[in-house]
Amino acid sequence: MANLTEQSSSLTFTSSSYVSNGSSAATVEVGNSLEVVSLSRLSCNLERLLIESDFDCSDAEIIIDGTAIGIHRCILAARSKFFHELFSRDTAAAGEKKGEVGKPRYEMSDLVPSGRVGKEAFMVFLSYLYTGKLKAAPPEASTCVDAMCAHDACWPAVNFVVELMYASSAFQISELVSLFQRRLLNFVDKALVEDVISILLVAFCSKLSQLQSHCVQRVARSDLDNVTLEKEIPMEIVDEIKLIRNSTQPNDYDASKLDPIYEKRIRRIHRALDSDDVELVKLLLNESGITLDDAYALHYAAAYCDSKVVAEILDMGLANVNLKNDRGYTPLHIAAMRREPAVIVSLLTKGASALETTADGQSAVSICRRLTRAKDYYAKTEQGQESNKDRLCIDILEREIRRNPLAGDKAVASPLLAGDLHMKLLYLENRVAFARLFFPSEAKLAMEIAQAEATTEFAGLSASRSASNLREVDLNETPSTQNKRLHSRVEALMKTVELGRRYFPHCSEVLDKFMEDDLPDLFYLQKGTPDEQRIKRMRFCELKDDVRKAFSKDKAESGGRSGFSSSSSSSSSFKGDLKKQKAARK
Repeated sequence: MANLTEQSSSLTFTSSSYVSNGSSAATVEVGNSLEVVSLSRLSCNLERLLIESDFDCSDAEIIIDGTAIGIHRCILAARSKFFHELFSRDTAAAGEKKGEVGKPRYEMSDLVPSGRVGKEAFMVFLSYLYTGKLKAAPPEASTCVDAMCAHDACWPAVNFVVELMYASSAFQISELVSLFQRRLLNFVDKALVEDVISILLVAFCSKLSQLQSHCVQRVARSDLDNVTLEKEIPMEIVDEIKLIRNSTQPNDYDASKLDPIYEKRIRRIHRALDSDDVELVKLLLNESGITLDDAYALHYAAAYCDSKVVAEILDMGLANVNLKNDRGYTPLHIAAMRREPAVIVSLLTKGASALETTADGQSAVSICRRLTRAKDYYAKTEQGQESNKDRLCIDILEREIRRNPLAGDKAVASPLLAGDLHMKLLYLENRVAFARLFFPSEAKLAMEIAQAEATTEFAGLSASRSASNLREVDLNETPSTQNKRLHSRVEALMKTVELGRRYFPHCSEVLDKFMEDDLPDLFYLQKGTPDEQRIKRMRFCELKDDVRKAFSKDKAESGGRSGFSSSSSSSSSFKGDLKKQKAARK
């Protein structure tokens, strides 16, 4: 290819000396065409190094979220000053360390410490370095799952360009920095102000003054509260935003909220929440005379605190779970923006309305959809993997909207529960264990909300599973203490089952029937006559089919778009697990 380029250059030079102007122009055109063809072939051949596994001759790897992406250091070093210096330093250091095996590995979080660059964005960036051509953003990584969205300024679209900007700036590719700055400038006035914050942060980290100034003006004109600004934006920018607000909108704020003493008391409550100290929150409420609603404490906890803190605040019974803040957002709207399933379920179980809308008509589920990438929502969950959190949030909220509010929650109804406390515990432990087997991610969520993991597992079950799990018996434990402990476990498991009934009613029915009719027999698949064993195996296969059908019904009632894939919920190793449970009963 190099010889072809040299020949075309030589031909052009010779012709210009001995032929007419017309012939010279034609020769130049031919030379240019050959150069274009040559560069195009070079670009395509280099792209094959990225996209074809047969051409994998990479000599280093960059790790993004646990996934290794092969790179060729010679290409990156030639295209980027950052990589040239990085690899030169590492080569010099490697000269002092002999005998190391394997490719050098680099964590993306170490290369770009000021921001996040995802796999999809990095592959587009890497393709440009190899080929000189910038690919379009893959739709599955740059569009949301809101059917009403034009995808011109939703969070996935904005975030994809933000990630490309972080990569371009950190790796010092100036032409891409200029290009993506123009794209982000177009987003600033169209995107929601919450998404503008991510643009502002990348502008600040990349020292892009024009983009930063435009973002600051947009945020200053918005109704974002000072607490949000101070939690998410560097203080020097916050001060600039406040200065603009004070000069242009001096009368737009409630005077009581500008009172230094009032503001200080609220900040102390927020700091106590940051420390997960709910007892201190109670003391501050008593001392200051400020209520949880005055401080928008539940909004704050839903946005920034651990799910257990949110549950404790709700258990105080002092906060209005559907209170709207100055922007018209309820705590559930805030939780939807955070996309934390445990927080969402805690709010719903305490009466939060999934039908409430913001001032611009957004419900909690539409907020979640606008923030969820198509790639994450429609991705198949492999067997045994947990469901994607974003998808889980959407499905929980959709289930809540479709749930009949007059039906209420069924109590756990089973003949086994009519007996003593130990029988109840044994039934509930088994039922939750099978729910975890069928639906690992969903059962984990229900147990977390019910705080079942915080209670001690019934010794009769845990001890029989394996010798290593045998819980030591406290001989000094009084009967009343033991009874209290067991009652606490029953209540937590009962709540877990109720949550399952609320969000997965058809699957819960299958589990009920299995526990009542089939559990004893299916534990002993290898016992009985050959005909009895054959019948048990047939029933075992029917059970798996019943679970799949029930799961499909729950999916259909969620709009046919449930995030709980049957592949993650039905286990191919179910039979083996039944054998383990069988051993546990001996």
